[in-house]
Amino acid sequence: MTEYCENNLINPNWAKHGYIQVYTGNGKGKTTASLGLAMRALGRCWKVLIIMFTKGGDDYGELNSFRNLSPEIAKNLTIVQAGLDRIVYENNKNANDEAEIKKGWELAKRVIKNDEYNLVILDEANIAIDLGLIDLDEMVEVLKNKPDEMEIVLTGRNANPRIIELAHLVSEIKPIKHYWDTGIAARKGIEY
Repeated sequence: MTEYCENNLINPNWAKHGYIQVYTGNGKGKTTASLGLAMRALGRCWKVLIIMFTKGGDDYGELNSFRNLSPEIAKNLTIVQAGLDRIVYENNKNANDEAEIKKGWELAKRVIKNDEYNLVILDEANIAIDLGLIDLDEMVEVLKNKPDEMEIVLTGRNANPRIIELAHLVSEIKPIKHYWDTGIAARKGIEY
């Protein structure tokens, strides 16, 4: 597998530049899109960090998949859960949520500053910013000063206009129709 990675490194003659991507909106698929991007990057031997803000617990299908990657691919992946085992909303956030998210944010700031990864996914960072659990000004400053070749992705509803303005790619996932509206609950393997 080492030979595989050596043959698939990014072409050094290609003008590498990392961009800031935002996946936001009220529709389903923001995290899913970012994790697909992570798989694509891992397939090209990129070092990938995924920090899952507001998400703890172990019952996510994507975590099961990532745990079962080949050792050669898995060595390039780090996943950090910076949240408790529940969904955080304005009316249920507490000091424990703030502490978990702060740990994840401190890690993100350090690895971005030190240029430790090719791709950094800040899953649900938009929600953490919206809830006041990550400081917007700090996030803007980190993004403005990111290493040139690093790609950074922020997911989550309610992306702040300042983040949208700073980003190079913004995708809004808009709900048109969802089976949840008919009372169907979240399904293992599809929603988690």
